[in-house]
Amino acid sequence: MTRHFLKDSDLSPKEQAEVLDLAIKLKKDRFSAKPFAGPQTVAVIFDKTSTRTRVSFATGIADLGGVPLIIDSGVSQMGAKESISDTAKVFERQVAQIVWRTYAHSGLEEMAANSRVPVINSLSDDWHPCQLLADLLTIREKFGKTQGLKLAYIGDANNNMGNSYLVACATAGMSVSIAAPKGFWPKESVIAEARAIAESMGQRVELFEDPAQAVQGADVVATDTWVSMGMESEKEARVKLFSGYTVDEALMEKAAPGAVFLHCLPAYRGYEVSSEVIDGPRSLVWDEAENRLHAQKALMLWLSDK
Repeated sequence: MTRHFLKDSDLSPKEQAEVLDLAIKLKKDRFSAKPFAGPQTVAVIFDKTSTRTRVSFATGIADLGGVPLIIDSGVSQMGAKESISDTAKVFERQVAQIVWRTYAHSGLEEMAANSRVPVINSLSDDWHPCQLLADLLTIREKFGKTQGLKLAYIGDANNNMGNSYLVACATAGMSVSIAAPKGFWPKESVIAEARAIAESMGQRVELFEDPAQAVQGADVVATDTWVSMGMESEKEARVKLFSGYTVDEALMEKAAPGAVFLHCLPAYRGYEVSSEVIDGPRSLVWDEAENRLHAQKALMLWLSDK
């Protein structure tokens, strides 16, 4: 049965650890694995603009011996003149894997249901699981482990990053706390899923409205933009709503000694994070951005063996 990676819980705790172990090995010996030798082609589809996703997947596929076929969906038949299911049946006969950065998560599910090759979610409205593999790799590099650590996520949590931080970090054996205005918490179903995973790992999931409460004891503090792609018209209202949720030095001082800062980027200094934090010694954002490459290579290698 073909394995896909559409959301963070598609990997068990053991499998997630295997992928992170592979990522560490590949980062040390970048060209040691060639699962796409031939070269085989990997389709990388973009419905949304991208910097890190485009660069890291294209580079990673080449590192693994393959050829990245970059497809901007607006110049293809996909989703307009041709169904997703028919597109999947065309792709599966010609490419080794399919990577898709899109909007509705249901499209990825339809693609995977009709594909005999692995489908990878490089971002959807509901989940951003490849980013979390990179974040967890960064955390492991810093602390030597993920088990027993605590991550606090501050800001808009009713989005793909809030969902993925909850589920992926719980899967990694971490406690997770979220601080957001109550109307911007993740869906109850996501909270329940994360809590069940966390409890099975001896950890906790907590939600607060007060950022100071959320960061107490946190080893990692993370945030994301308050104005995601497609929300530009809401910027003024959102900046006002999230006033008080900026990750600044005063908030970082309330976290655990030695706490580090993560942001998936792009970042808007002075809004969700201060310049002093993101450009300061606590920030690991550039390691985190690089680790998209290594974590995604490990994921593609892992899936190629299934």
